[in-house]
Amino acid sequence: MKKENSLIFYDEVQKRLKKIIKTQHKKIKKIAKLFFETYKKEGMIYIFGTGHSHMMAEEGHFRAGGFAPICPILSPDLMLHESATLSSTIERTEKISTKLLSKYNISSNDILMIYSNSGVNQSPVEAAIYGKEISSTVISVVSCEYSNVAPLSKIGKKLTEISDYYIDNCGPIGDALVEIKNQHKVCAFSTISGSFILNSILSEVANLAKDEEPFPFYISANIPNAKNNNNLLFEKYKKRNPHL
Repeated sequence: MKKENSLIFYDEVQKRLKKIIKTQHKKIKKIAKLFFETYKKEGMIYIFGTGHSHMMAEEGHFRAGGFAPICPILSPDLMLHESATLSSTIERTEKISTKLLSKYNISSNDILMIYSNSGVNQSPVEAAIYGKEISSTVISVVSCEYSNVAPLSKIGKKLTEISDYYIDNCGPIGDALVEIKNQHKVCAFSTISGSFILNSILSEVANLAKDEEPFPFYISANIPNAKNNNNLLFEKYKKRNPHL
């Protein structure tokens, strides 16, 4: 009897998340330390992604259990809610990400974290180059398997070749996990893996920051005493995060 597709998807997700822990855990702990060190020297962690990868920027932004020094890099042109086809074109257009990132006050004191499943498109690669030019620490999250076969942009480099550090999201070529009639695959993995990687990093950061006052993580507004903690963080970071 053929296994149900939902269970195939579950098994694939479980297998690949375990692979992330097995192969990327040391990098996750190293990057968590960099996050904490950046926080201690009053720096910020800026997160950038185009298309569906922009959700990882929002994943880190002002949410319950979220790290307060995270600032998302957001532009409707590089998201999908206004025009998916236009967004796909723009993310392959020269100078778009450079213009966008220059609007944020990113410095050598900060981290620029870039999500790109294929790791080759113009905008994320250009963003990494921009980050290196301003001497910020550049971290990327990509599917190494996909990046090894995807066609390069005009820049001619992969994100992993430019970044100071990178994490493999252990996703397959093309992102989707469940095969249908030996012809098509459905159910993308990169959002699950991206969120898992970011929150794995943040879990380690929280342990390093457990004695900090205020605790630099937002608390759900429905939890008693959350308001005091969150207001302190909001006041501290509102001038550096234009999306607060």
